[in-house]
Amino acid sequence: MEKITLTETEARRLAIAVQRLEGPRVEASKAGILKLMRQINCLQIDPIRAVERTQLLVLWSRMGVFDPAWLEELQQERLIIEDDAHRASYVLTEDYPLFRRWIGSLFERKGAGIERAREWMEANESLRVEIIGRLGKEGPLTSTVFDDLEAVPWFPSRWFSGKPASMMLSLLSWQGVVMCVGRKGSQRLWHLRDAWLPEWAGQALLTEEEVVGLTCQRALKALGVANRRQINRHFIRNKYPKLGRRLTELMDEGTVLPAQIVGEEGPWEGEWYIHRDSVPLLASIREGGWAPRTVFLSPFDNLICDRERTERFFDFHYRIEIYVPKAKREYGYYVLPLLHGDRFLGRMDSQIDRKTGIYHIHALYAEEGARIDAQTGAAVAETLVELAQFIGAKGVELGKRIPAAWRDALEKEVT
Repeated sequence: MEKITLTETEARRLAIAVQRLEGPRVEASKAGILKLMRQINCLQIDPIRAVERTQLLVLWSRMGVFDPAWLEELQQERLIIEDDAHRASYVLTEDYPLFRRWIGSLFERKGAGIERAREWMEANESLRVEIIGRLGKEGPLTSTVFDDLEAVPWFPSRWFSGKPASMMLSLLSWQGVVMCVGRKGSQRLWHLRDAWLPEWAGQALLTEEEVVGLTCQRALKALGVANRRQINRHFIRNKYPKLGRRLTELMDEGTVLPAQIVGEEGPWEGEWYIHRDSVPLLASIREGGWAPRTVFLSPFDNLICDRERTERFFDFHYRIEIYVPKAKREYGYYVLPLLHGDRFLGRMDSQIDRKTGIYHIHALYAEEGARIDAQTGAAVAETLVELAQFIGAKGVELGKRIPAAWRDALEKEVT
């Protein structure tokens, strides 16, 4: 089978296009969110709100200003759910059969940690029964309503508070008995899975081969062109057993096609793949259908969630520095990458003060070799103003570390 050859530029542009970060924006509506999620598969959830929660920033980057309440409404309408994709993520309810295959798999493993979890659940059988009973009668509920129950404590760790009810709910979710169905402030709302999901969710499991075949196609279509390692890190992360064999079968069927990326120093090493459904989009890009945008991205955006791939495709080294001591940070606490066309133009360290409504731009760094002029400054200013409006800022305060040409454009717009 003849390989589809792409230049580095075409590979970058295809990756951006399949993520809906170029061309016309997705319609800002609940229907638009569902349509987008069918293309990018998932929205990683993160509670940090230095600028805005990542799940909202990912949507904003693709559809502009929208009503954040839509996401919660879609969950209450049972059209999206929370599951483990790019870590904890919003996914489509219709995709639940793809996730169900792996739910409960933790408890099938061997090891001291899993054995301790089983023993702890057995020792707290009364708590398990109480939680399931109350959820069946009263759900959805937060874990805090169970805190007065006596139970054998869980050993505190870095990841768990040690509260018995919270731990029991987590373990029950791993077993597929309960699931998170919403949020009440910072607290998760839990309900019985079978009471929340449609009846079809409890039908016979898809086989492992079926699930891997479907999910690897979804991951590949959301990446554009990718190798096996990148597919394995995308969508339902690290759950692609026998991926190589399944890709071979899909190539034999003509669903997945072999690809090759050629740079200035020759072809990239390794085996690369492209989904046949992405070929028309690649052809459109080659024929001039590329419509670049300038936009800030969440630190956990689907385009850059694989840091190794991001560096390979975009020559952009990015690491989140939230957990780095302040004195050792290179760029800042919460830094938003700035995508300009098919390159990263810079990155912005910023934070909104929720009390005053002032959006503080601590620093705006240009990447090495980036064009710093009035034209790029205007593009940066436009997306910054839109972001400030989206997060509800009452004003923008510019710090000192901003390139002069960009500062001129920003001062004209943010005032």
